[in-house]
Amino acid sequence: MEMISILVVDDHALIRKGLKQLLDDTEDIRVTGEAETGLQALQMAHDNRYDLILLDIALPDKNGIDVLKQLKQEQPDIKVIVLSMYPEDQYGVRSLKAGASGYLNKQSAPDQLIGAIQQVISGKKYIGEIMAEQLLNSMIGNSEELMHQTLSNREYQTLCLIASGKTLTEIAESMTLSPKTVSVYRARMLEKMGFKNNAEAIHYAISYHLVDASQMK
Repeated sequence: MEMISILVVDDHALIRKGLKQLLDDTEDIRVTGEAETGLQALQMAHDNRYDLILLDIALPDKNGIDVLKQLKQEQPDIKVIVLSMYPEDQYGVRSLKAGASGYLNKQSAPDQLIGAIQQVISGKKYIGEIMAEQLLNSMIGNSEELMHQTLSNREYQTLCLIASGKTLTEIAESMTLSPKTVSVYRARMLEKMGFKNNAEAIHYAISYHLVDASQMK
């Protein structure tokens, strides 16, 4: 049985350690690399061969979706599962559209993660029930909930961060952009969604569970 080589990308050492312990206890899976930033992940993926990358979204230097896009641009055949604290209905479809082979919430059961890895390695996609429903809704085009899917990744990030109570300066720092650039994304987001101000955007984000109550200030 050929060993599956995994790169784990997460900025929390405890998460990386837990994943390594879980996966190394599996007969045919080994964690052979760990990265705590997006740039480190890109460099390691360039310098080494991995069968699959487990990628977090909330990285300290680059958003995981941006890292995913760059990985797929440089290595189109690389298999990536996004493993994030965000629920499927926040970033699941976006991750698949950006090139991920699967999406899992960090609260998923260990055997679900192992099953997802084996399924993706076999050449298939891995999606949960929530994401399957989202994809179906987007295909038949009858869901108001998908209005936020018209936003670019940066615009969507801006919406979620505004809804979580962050200031323009804090959003700029989080996205490693200038406040002026974030203001442009905010303006585009409001225009695309037909909102007049932040309050309407926040109401929408809360109504459709785009931000967890625990994340809000």
